Amino acid sequence: MLTIRNLTYRIEGRTLFEGADATVPAGAKVGLVGRNGCGKTTLFNLITGELSPEAGDIALAEGQRIGRVTQEAPGTEASLIDTVLAADTERAALLAEAERATDADRIGAIHARLGDIDAYSAEARAASILAGLGFDDAAQQRPCASFSGGWRMRVALAAVLFLEPDLLLLDEPTNYLDLEGTVWLETYLARYPHTVVVISHDRDLLDAVARQILHVDQGRLVAYRGNFAEFERQRRERAEAVARRAARQAEERARLQAFVDRFRAKASKARQAQSRVKRLERMGAPEPVLDEAMPPIVIPSPRRALSPPIVAAERVVLGYDGAPVLRRINLRVDDDDRIALLGANGNGKSTLAKMLAGRLAPMDGTVTRADRLAVAYFAQHQLDELTPSETAVAHVAARQRTDGEADVRARVARMGLSGERMDTPAKDLSGGERAKLLLGLATMGGANLLILDEPTNHLDIDSRAALVDAINAYEGAVILISHDRHLVETCADRLWLVADGTVRPFEEDMDAYRALVLGAARKGKADAERVAAKPSAADRRREAAEARAQLAPLRKAIQAAERDVARAEAEIARRDAALADPSLYIGDPDLAAGLARERARWIEARERAEEAWLAASEAYEAAEADIALAG
Repeated sequence: MLTIRNLTYRIEGRTLFEGADATVPAGAKVGLVGRNGCGKTTLFNLITGELSPEAGDIALAEGQRIGRVTQEAPGTEASLIDTVLAADTERAALLAEAERATDADRIGAIHARLGDIDAYSAEARAASILAGLGFDDAAQQRPCASFSGGWRMRVALAAVLFLEPDLLLLDEPTNYLDLEGTVWLETYLARYPHTVVVISHDRDLLDAVARQILHVDQGRLVAYRGNFAEFERQRRERAEAVARRAARQAEERARLQAFVDRFRAKASKARQAQSRVKRLERMGAPEPVLDEAMPPIVIPSPRRALSPPIVAAERVVLGYDGAPVLRRINLRVDDDDRIALLGANGNGKSTLAKMLAGRLAPMDGTVTRADRLAVAYFAQHQLDELTPSETAVAHVAARQRTDGEADVRARVARMGLSGERMDTPAKDLSGGERAKLLLGLATMGGANLLILDEPTNHLDIDSRAALVDAINAYEGAVILISHDRHLVETCADRLWLVADGTVRPFEEDMDAYRALVLGAARKGKADAERVAAKPSAADRRREAAEARAQLAPLRKAIQAAERDVARAEAEIARRDAALADPSLYIGDPDLAAGLARERARWIEARERAEEAWLAASEAYEAAEADIALAG
């Protein structure tokens, strides 16, 4: 599918790739990883031909289609579903031509090609992808222009997924998704029928999707088999082997040098000394270290202890301009809580976070805060608040006026920025570096409550690991909103679900929530509430009894759907046999066109029957599981 040979590319005098080689076989699922700024996005631009290499070449299999999310989010008055369908230009052109064509042979060829590209089920496929990315039926009919930029980027992602290119290139596809969309995308990409290369710093996505890792390491492309967990294990073992070889080489070098220093001037040993000098020259330089250590991130702990609860809400209603978003909020946050907020984008997670931060007053109810409560609030939109021309040192110095330069630089280093990066203007820092700076500025005061709204966007995997360590070392309370499941699992010990216009504890774990997200679109609201609010033993026994009563009609529904699928397939096969006769299009073109339309209707009937079979089967399995749980 893709071959990279001896690739060399430099930008502004900095070498990104030098002599890099890689091979990606057809059907592979590849994770492209490496530190921020190492050249991952540049490699995508080289693959698509937007950039040209200085040396080497990149070869694609002949006739293969490349798909990549457009940089510009669609913002027209066309509906979401029409925007996604329009991405398949071949389908649109064929349908338009079919309306005008009069030649029987051409009409037959058009309908045959429409069948080959599965054009008759296109609308159903597009709607399914949009639903997975968070758009319900009503939203799919709204114009793109009515959505914000982040939501429109989801539409752009849906369009490229709908096209099913032979080589799918995805650059940080989860940056505009919530946790629910990320979980759906993991499942979709794992089943994707063609080649995928994905740049991502989400280790759960890489573990679920990737079967090969390409690591951009010091200008080279190093391939590892397996997912990200396997890559980490292999890379760790390789680093240990390099360290062992370097230690042995250092010992040998020291021994040889000691012999040379001791006997160089002695005539009887001069020849042996010269021999060891040559051996030293042949040894060469030690192997390079695989990666420089990531500077740690330090979040200052609270300057003063507070008695719990530090925030309490009773019968609170939250909203904007008189329109409620969340109701019946009853909660408390203690001084050592680690709470992650779950729920789809638009459900009100950020609204709740603003109330906890004191940035949004309740419409009704009572909010009580501890005296002298200090809150640090981080959100991605705050990146625009940095002064582009000022360095990290200047930003910190402006808030830390009483300290000398050495203290200011030490503070910047604890934010995860070191060396020349702390003296680089904010506009020239990477997105991850700006995020670290903003987080450091927000937490400088030693807050009691740390609220993080999507803190991992733009952070590479090593920076995310440093953030996990920093959060776990922080001694205050934490409220976390993130689509990064690994961050949630390693930092949060309580989960709150923001859904259905309120907030409630989620008593299960993240695996259960993942299952809930994947099943919610098919099983509906009742199943979601069953998992979110843990039922009592009596409730479970009652639900199991109801489930047993449901088994008989569900079996019948499954059998009926199977019969409908079989009938539809038989009808499709009959029309395929008739349409395969070339003389039909000459002798009776109207009949040929009619058969093509009938074939399309039977394909839709088969899809409806398959969906009915899937829904009945899942309902049957859920009912069986309820019976087993109650028993």
